[in-house]
Amino acid sequence: MTTTTEHTYTYADLPGLMRLMTGDEKHGPAATSTLDALWVLYDRVLRVTPERADDPERDRFLLSKGHGPMAYYAILAAKGFVPVDWLEGFGAYDSPLGHHPDRVLVPGAEIGSGSLGHGLPLAVGTALGLKARGLTDPGVWVLVGDAELDEGSNHEAIAYAGPAGLERLHVLVIDNASASYARPGGIAARFEAAGWSAVTVDGRDHDALHAAYTAPHPGRPHVVVARVEPKDHTGEPKSA
Repeated sequence: MTTTTEHTYTYADLPGLMRLMTGDEKHGPAATSTLDALWVLYDRVLRVTPERADDPERDRFLLSKGHGPMAYYAILAAKGFVPVDWLEGFGAYDSPLGHHPDRVLVPGAEIGSGSLGHGLPLAVGTALGLKARGLTDPGVWVLVGDAELDEGSNHEAIAYAGPAGLERLHVLVIDNASASYARPGGIAARFEAAGWSAVTVDGRDHDALHAAYTAPHPGRPHVVVARVEPKDHTGEPKSA
């Protein structure tokens, strides 16, 4: 829960905040698939606030799945990183809230999201950079979509990070069954084969997400695979 000078925001407020953002390029399913996982991460796990946005000891969150950022923007607004009134201008020419987040325009954004497949390698580099600076406490988190794991850059990052023992690196995979080349045995098995700690959970269960995020994984990077409703060929979630 977050209190600003105008309102106290909870998870229940997020759909209303998301409805403030309109336009033809909303990528609604891409956003709603991440809503619960992002909220639990920002509300209960990440050690970062608007006041600590430049603190070297802050946790870092990198949004690699950047083409549906409305849930991300809604949560940044709920947590006080950006003004709520920015949301209504989403995607407009003069709005800082573009269809992909821009780190120089969006307070709290650690990277600019563009082509899929870049976030996990950037997170590996961030973890290595922090370690080189002697900053061993900050956690590095990156959210990717399951289809992003089709990209070779991610496979290289996974293969490197496990043997490197990047314990402060965490990957959150939103699995909505949209990958073209799904790996037999599931996403978690791919990470485990490279020496990662891995947990697969219901991506709508807040307590399960929190338990997965905070599970101990000494000496190893950690991946949480959050399963949500699958998408059909139109890109819309399938009905239950």
